[in-house]
Amino acid sequence: MSKVIWAPWRMEFIEGKSPGFEGCVFCHHRDLSRDEFSRFHVFDSNNNTLVILNKYPYTNAHLLIIPHSHVSNLEDLDRVEYINLALILKKTIVQVKKAINPQGLNVGMNLGASAGAGIADHLHYHIVPRWEGDNNFMPVIGSTRVMPQYLNETYEKLLPFLQDICSLD
Repeated sequence: MSKVIWAPWRMEFIEGKSPGFEGCVFCHHRDLSRDEFSRFHVFDSNNNTLVILNKYPYTNAHLLIIPHSHVSNLEDLDRVEYINLALILKKTIVQVKKAINPQGLNVGMNLGASAGAGIADHLHYHIVPRWEGDNNFMPVIGSTRVMPQYLNETYEKLLPFLQDICSLD
């Protein structure tokens, strides 16, 4: 018996559809009101940093930590922006561990298109939770990733842990 793997949210990405607004998707998310956060899977934002669920995740609960400044180079962030980004990255890692208990994490940046950055003009950190066996033959043989949970469900599960993550209290 064959099984069907559903990932309907990826069709927009595959077809290269516009997100419905002009400009940088991260800058758009930065300007959202709190009432719009859940629609775009935004957890929190402050004057310098934004925390969102990756719309095209590598694994379940793949998060992005994004500075508000639209820069592609880490060295272009000022001291306050850099420190804020680092502090929120650290806090988010702590909360992700509490929320979903991953066995490991990949954390990093892809700076520049040749380094794998999908949105090279606006730097951002990736937090990718990992579990033993979370990656199998599907990406290699079938060019397909298997996501165990819909994005909305992942967002709702993480929200209590991340909704005020950008406060530096």
